[in-house]
Amino acid sequence: MMVRQTAFQGGLADDLAAPGRAGVAFWWLGQAGFAFRSGALRLMVDPYLSDSLAAKYRGRPLAHERLMPPPIPPDAVQGLDWCLCTHAHSDHMDPDTLPVLAAHNPNCRFVVPRAEVQTALARGVPGARLVPVNAGERVELGDGQAVEVVASAHEERVTDDAGQHRYLGYVLRLGGIGFYHSGDCVPYPGLAEHLRAARVRVALLPVNGRDAARTQAGILGNFSFREAANLCREAGVPWLVAHHVGLFAFNTVPEETLRREAAGVAADLRVILPRYNERYETRMEANQ
Repeated sequence: MMVRQTAFQGGLADDLAAPGRAGVAFWWLGQAGFAFRSGALRLMVDPYLSDSLAAKYRGRPLAHERLMPPPIPPDAVQGLDWCLCTHAHSDHMDPDTLPVLAAHNPNCRFVVPRAEVQTALARGVPGARLVPVNAGERVELGDGQAVEVVASAHEERVTDDAGQHRYLGYVLRLGGIGFYHSGDCVPYPGLAEHLRAARVRVALLPVNGRDAARTQAGILGNFSFREAANLCREAGVPWLVAHHVGLFAFNTVPEETLRREAAGVAADLRVILPRYNERYETRMEANQ
């Protein structure tokens, strides 16, 4: 499988809405957010397209001021079929993005952790369009495409009183290709084996890492770049898309550091450090 990077002219709204070609295209939305187009299907995962956290934390020690603006305002998104949220943190389940997407995309359905349904409702997601899920479940997206739900460990795996996971990841079956979006996650036993069995070809993983200072400040951590690369190697995943960097000054990794680390991985792992103005298009090789 190959992934081609293409700069596009004009806005993301037009590029996302354009008729799809063969294969799957995806765009980075900043932080952990991605948009996908597979044939007629349009979906987003963890879109944070507002400045709600800057308002929430204004005047507090860890200012959540954006280092880059949203690539698209939520009211410009049209034709969205699905929006998936991995967990309830506001940069993944944004109260200023989700209800706007719902208002402008009346056919869009929202996949959220079953453990966080009440949070999703409180943040403006229409109850009639909620699709609650837990690890081990599968949702059919249409046209033979689907999402398979995986537990995630945002430093640890956490469940509610009913045993339902609060942090999830998603294996997207789009156009015959397996994409894994971990949400916020660190390595845990059995994850690599699960991804290998699922035949994931592209892993979209956070690489902002974690440390004691951030944990003490209430900022739960993620894979480091090295851990993300190791997971891909152990799981036989040939493409790594690194993200969850570049948005908040207190919780990122310098771009030059990531570029140096990406340059040092083995040749059998391809690394993408995504940019706002690029479209990523996948296609399967004839022998795959």
